[in-house]
This record gives sequence, C-alpha cells and structure tokens, in this order.
Amino acid sequence: MAAWTIEGAQARHNGARRGKALVLDDVSLSVAPGEVLGVVGPNGAGKTSLLRAGLGLMPLEAGQALLGGRPLARLNPVDRARLVGYLPQERRLAWNLRAVDVAALGAPDLPPGEALAVARERLARVGISELVDRGVLDMSGGERARVLLARLLATRAPLLVADEPVAGLDPDAQLLTLDLLRAEAAGGAAVVVTLHDLGLAARCCDRVVVLNRGRVAADGAPMEALSPAVLEAVFKLDGALIDTPAGVVVAARRTLSLSASPLGEGLSHPAYRVPGTYPPIGIAVVAEAGAAPGSGVA
Repeated sequence: MAAWTIEGAQARHNGARRGKALVLDDVSLSVAPGEVLGVVGPNGAGKTSLLRAGLGLMPLEAGQALLGGRPLARLNPVDRARLVGYLPQERRLAWNLRAVDVAALGAPDLPPGEALAVARERLARVGISELVDRGVLDMSGGERARVLLARLLATRAPLLVADEPVAGLDPDAQLLTLDLLRAEAAGGAAVVVTLHDLGLAARCCDRVVVLNRGRVAADGAPMEALSPAVLEAVFKLDGALIDTPAGVVVAARRTLSLSASPLGEGLSHPAYRVPGTYPPIGIAVVAEAGAAPGSGVA
C-alpha cells in the first residue's frame, strides 16, 4: 500500500477565483514505504503547491489525497501529525529558541525528557551537536536549515515530506541532507523531496516526477523521467544525464540565448555575450550556445 497518494489534484492559489489559472491540473502521484520520490520542475511549476495540497494545507477543487490508504480529509490533526513529517520551504523562525528545543518540537508525542534526547541525537546526525544550546536566531541560514532537518527527523513519521531541503546549503550539507533522507527510506519511511538540482535528484531519488505548468510531464526512474527530450521540453536544456564515478550529473547547455530568455530581457548588449559556465552542484549548464555539453561538469 502506498504511504501517500494524490489522485487527480486540481487547485488554484489560495483565494483565487474560478477562472484563474490552475496551479495544479489533474496531478496524480504516489510514494511507497522505503522509496525516495523526487519532485522537480521549473520555478512556478507547482511543486510546493502539490506538497501543500497533498497535505491538506491548500484546498483542492478536485481530487483527493490519501495517507496510508485513508482519505486525508477524514483524519484528525493528531493522526496527521503522527503520519507525516513536513519540512516547508520557508525557514524563518520567530523566537530565539535553543536548537535542541526547536528539534524537540518534532516529537510532541514523547515526554519532554525523551523528546530532548531524540532531538540531541538528531542534531548529532545532521552534524551540529556543538550547537544544541545555541539560539536559532544566532545561527547562519545553513545552520538553521540543519536544525529544521533535525526537527523533521525527530518526527519518526512514516512519511517525510521536504520542500527544497538543500536550498542554500554548501555541497557537503546538501549531500548529507539527502543521505539522511535516504537512510530514513532505508528504515521504511516514504520520502518525498522537491529539488531544483536535477543532478542531485537523479543521484539520490529512486523515482522522479517532473512537473510543468501544474501538470505531470514525466514520472519514472531518473534516467527515464529526466531524458534528453524532457530536459529540452520542460527545462529548455540541451543535454543528458551522465554517470560519473562520483554519481549522476546533468551535462547541458541552455537552448535559449540570454536575449531570448524571459530572465534576460535587456541583456542584448555585447558586454553580456561572454562565454562561460555557471554550474550548480550536480548540473553543468553551459551558457554559450556553441559550447560543448559537459564542458563544465561539476
């Protein structure tokens, strides 16, 4: 039985009137215990909306979500909290609580002493045991991200959902984060993670769902879901997945010039036409159309 199923989800932004564009349009997916599912897509594709709608944090106009085969709408908040651990994209915290106290919030079902013990162990897992007593507002953004990951791990929930958990982290922290989530899956949890780094998605996920304009463009094993055809149609990239000794990366070049890209309006001046590569971790994107794919593989 799937740990989490979304069937025919249709949704608009909160407060949007009918007639406004759908952010989710007949989206279906499922994730099984022991599986790591990656959700990828361009900015605005509907990744966060899918997670929120599937967890009951955003209303659905049509379709339904099920947890362990039970309709989400019929579960009370206590049962939902027991079944799901959720790490949202937003990392702002309002109070300067100690890291250990924030992480312990992930284990409200335990007595306070046991919750703190679990929190300390999870903080050690994410590599910041020396910061257990530091206030979270006195930390860097990356350190706070690790505290929130520890809180997610402290839930011990059978379904873990993380929205862009590696955003803004250094390379080692990115790989550690995904290794820890894979370890949870190895222990039987179902894990769903949204990512922008296609190389990391291909390397760390058992299955990948590609969203584009609120619809599922591909769903399958990484090599299938991130095929050259999908890279071109969805991400406007000319390239492919390449297996290296360090893991899979995406070697690609942009199919749009700077002046043709929506992000490049006003960049037609010759000063901007400088060949170069700008490779995030796990994906090599060659800016100049004439450069060879893979010439800047990270």
